[in-house]
Amino acid sequence: MRNSDVIIIGSGPGGYETAAELAAAGKKVTLIERDSLGGTCLNRGCIPTKCLCASASLILSLASAESFGVEIEGAVKPDYGRAVSRAASVISQLRDGVSMLLRDVEIIKGEASLRPGRIVEVNGEQLTAPQIIIATGSQPAVLRVPGADLAVTSDGFLQLDEVPERVAIIGGGVIGLEFASILSAFGRQVTVIEYCREILPPFDAEIAKRLRMMLSRRGIKFLTSSAVTAIEPGYRVIFEGKRGKDSVDCDLVVMAVGRRPVVPAGAAEAGIETDERGFIRVDELMQTSVPGVFAIGDVNGLAMLAHAASAQGRRAIGKDVNLDIIPSAVFTVPEAAMVGLTEEQAVAKGYDVMIGKAGFASNGKALAMGEADGTVKIIFARDSGFILGCHIIGPHASDLVAEVAGLMFGMTTKDELADELVHSHPTLSEILPLAARSAR
Repeated sequence: MRNSDVIIIGSGPGGYETAAELAAAGKKVTLIERDSLGGTCLNRGCIPTKCLCASASLILSLASAESFGVEIEGAVKPDYGRAVSRAASVISQLRDGVSMLLRDVEIIKGEASLRPGRIVEVNGEQLTAPQIIIATGSQPAVLRVPGADLAVTSDGFLQLDEVPERVAIIGGGVIGLEFASILSAFGRQVTVIEYCREILPPFDAEIAKRLRMMLSRRGIKFLTSSAVTAIEPGYRVIFEGKRGKDSVDCDLVVMAVGRRPVVPAGAAEAGIETDERGFIRVDELMQTSVPGVFAIGDVNGLAMLAHAASAQGRRAIGKDVNLDIIPSAVFTVPEAAMVGLTEEQAVAKGYDVMIGKAGFASNGKALAMGEADGTVKIIFARDSGFILGCHIIGPHASDLVAEVAGLMFGMTTKDELADELVHSHPTLSEILPLAARSAR
């Protein structure tokens, strides 16, 4: 049996960043990966999707080029296949970067399984270490309805180099909305079917509604409060909606109904407990029910975000990391982003809240960019003035919310944001103190 200081199973952002940090500290690290370095995020998730989102954003910008004094001769001709090819090139470049980052880490290609006594088996060989970190991530969930096999998951969708004219997307969460925004920009007819009353269930309801309305103006059709019951041959999606049984005809069905954990084989026999949804249970240090065995990222279900996995990895190796402030973003056009509590959650927790809002229509930089549609909503605690949450829809929302996350970490108050912090002009960031000044 071979020994290491740390064994990490899975090379997504949580796995490879943790491995690199440990190796830099002089630890003997063994990283086991059954597929490609970088995990789902790099190969079948965040990166290829963001490449396509960038293409979609450019298409929409070119459509309004004339109003900026730029004349384009001839029609703009989106080429989905070339956009996918560009995404593959970016993935390859980043994967090479991950390989360089892991140059001092032992990498084993194979399927890892767990055995009692902190033993990992891979390719017929048994390994052991004082610390084992499970970073095996998640995979697309699929509705258990007749004809579900006719749909493609996010993995399958991102492998397509061409997409037909009419697309139905089951699920109005982050993945479904990003795909819808991309396909709409490329001229496809898109229908989003969402089970809940509103899209983006984790987001503030007011912001989610506004995003839905803005995407609707781009031609995306939304069917909320609709439960898919079957997918019929010929790509007809049957659902129970607000008016009873109904259907949508299309040429492609994309299943985007969330993700489920990938738990290594033998985990239960090794004593690792999972919850009712199948996610590995962990404590505040990311340790599982087995001492010395940790689980980070999607596989524990705490926050299914790549940066959350990396942060949890730092917590698992003893770093002091604040896991309560985790921003998230949706890279639609326009972007939406959030951090902290929604207004509804804050009230449910017993806070007396103040709500500050500001629209991008009053922001000089947004007007200059031609992207003045959107808003910022900040939730403050009335007694302390601390920021409880922030929700943004509009240009560069994903970047703006990062500043708010930093302000929350530093326990900045409403008055400090409104009157004491100075923001450069003209920038989009000026909208944050403007929202704070309006809080009531």
